Amino acid sequence: MKREIIITGDGSPTLFVPELDEHYHSIHGAYNESMHVFIQAGLAHQLNTFSELKILEIGLGTASNLLLTMQYLSTHKNKVIYDAIEPFPLETAVIKQLSSHYTNLYQTSPALFEQIHTAAANTPILLNTQFQFTRLENTLEQIPFSSTYNLIYFDAFGPRAQPEIWSLANFEKLYQAMETGGVLVTYCAKGEVRRTMQAAGFSVEKLPGPPGKREMLRATKNAVNFAL
Repeated sequence: MKREIIITGDGSPTLFVPELDEHYHSIHGAYNESMHVFIQAGLAHQLNTFSELKILEIGLGTASNLLLTMQYLSTHKNKVIYDAIEPFPLETAVIKQLSSHYTNLYQTSPALFEQIHTAAANTPILLNTQFQFTRLENTLEQIPFSSTYNLIYFDAFGPRAQPEIWSLANFEKLYQAMETGGVLVTYCAKGEVRRTMQAAGFSVEKLPGPPGKREMLRATKNAVNFAL
């Protein structure tokens, strides 16, 4: 899969996949999108509810969400188990190119950035004393979840590019793999996606979206239904 580095509206990089005509992040601002959708609407929302955060990311991609999660939690004591689905890890050349952009923006080191992207599949590693990371190499459909999560970052390519990922079966599977009170956040706010989440059992709320998007979605397991 060919990937090209693109600089987005807030000066942060993302990747473009020509064969899918799809970007990994919003062209209006990759950094701002990740902060708004996944950190502020997801991580910050769950931070005081669970002392141990069990996070599942659908689409590790460039690892921006993981690095922002580590950065945000650097002054907190929560232990983190972070599993990220990524069956198509980045090539070495792309990792090296992105590393120069990410070092300052995401407050990481080239060594840590490389460690995340080259970690052996399905093997837990410690990124620091409180943060365990595992890259899951199978697709969402193939993974038999053996643990439950209280926060899911649904950051797959959009329904136009990969509609199969946004299926009812997948959301039902994620619902079963989530603790009561757990939330799933995603940048996508399409009506069809919202209705599919609701059919899987989630209570779904629309939230203001990041720059360039009017809305985003946050889905909660076994919460009071929200009026939309």
